[in-house]
Amino acid sequence: MAAAKRLVWPQPLIRTHRTPDKNLEQLRGPSTFGLAGRCVFGPSALDPLAKPAHFQHENRMNGFDFTLAGAQLMALGSGALWWAEQSVLCVSDLHLGKSERIARRGGAALPPYDTRDTLTRLAADLTLTNARSVVCLGDSFDDLGAALALPEEERLWITRLQAGRRWVWIEGNHDPGPVNLGGSHLFELPIAPLTFRHIALPGASGEVSGHYHPKASVTLRGRSISRPAFLFDSDRLILPAYGTYTGGLRSRAEPLSDLMRPEAQAIMTGKTPTAIPMPR
Repeated sequence: MAAAKRLVWPQPLIRTHRTPDKNLEQLRGPSTFGLAGRCVFGPSALDPLAKPAHFQHENRMNGFDFTLAGAQLMALGSGALWWAEQSVLCVSDLHLGKSERIARRGGAALPPYDTRDTLTRLAADLTLTNARSVVCLGDSFDDLGAALALPEEERLWITRLQAGRRWVWIEGNHDPGPVNLGGSHLFELPIAPLTFRHIALPGASGEVSGHYHPKASVTLRGRSISRPAFLFDSDRLILPAYGTYTGGLRSRAEPLSDLMRPEAQAIMTGKTPTAIPMPR
C-alpha cells in the first residue's frame, strides 16, 4: 500500500512595512478575513516577537467611545474592548486551535495558522493599550482537546503575553473546564459596575458578554457590507468573536434581537469603528 501523502500548507503571506495605508483594512480588519474573505498573516505569525506590520502605521487608539452603566469604554477596530480606567482589555471567543479540532474530528483541513494569527492580533492590541489586565470572555479554545493540543511554541507565546498582567479565562460552552495555562479560571468576573460572563442573562444590567459572534450589515452605494460588531444598549454589551475562523450571527437573528433593547446600537469593527442603529 502506498504511503499516505503528507499535506503541506503554504507559508502565510508576508506583508512588509511598506504596504500602503489604503490596504491596512485587509491587513487588520475585524478579523484577518477581509470583506473578500481573504486571510492575511503578518510577519509575527512566523515570529511571535516580531512587531505586527500595521503598527508601523498606527500609534493611536482606533476605537469608538461609549458608556455602559457609567463605565467609559472603547470598542477597538480589532474587536477587542478597552476599559482605560481599569486598564482592562477584554476579548471574546478566540477559539484557539479550531483548525486542529476540525481536523481531529475528520472535517475539512484548514490552514493551521489560525491560532498564530489570533495571537498576533492580540499581541498588537496589548502593545497598543499596555493593558494591566486581560479578560478572555469564554470559548478561548475551540474545545478542551484543542487546548491540550496547543503546540509548545504557542503555549510559550501565551505565557509571554501573560507576563506582568492579571489574566482571566472566563468559562465558555466550548471550554467549560480548567485549561493548563497560567491565569485565573472563573465562571464570571465582577468589576463594578460591570460583570463579565460568557453568555448574556436576560434581565441583567451592566453586563459584558460574548458567545453569539454578532455581526451587522449595512448597504452603501448599493453594496452590502457585513462585519463583526459590538452590540450595546443601556443594559448590556455583547462582543464580536475575536478569533480567526469564527463565523457570525446576524444582529436581527434570535436571540440577539430579543436580548437587545429597541434603541440598541451596533459598532461595526474595522479600520474606523462605526456605530449604527442595530439592524433588525
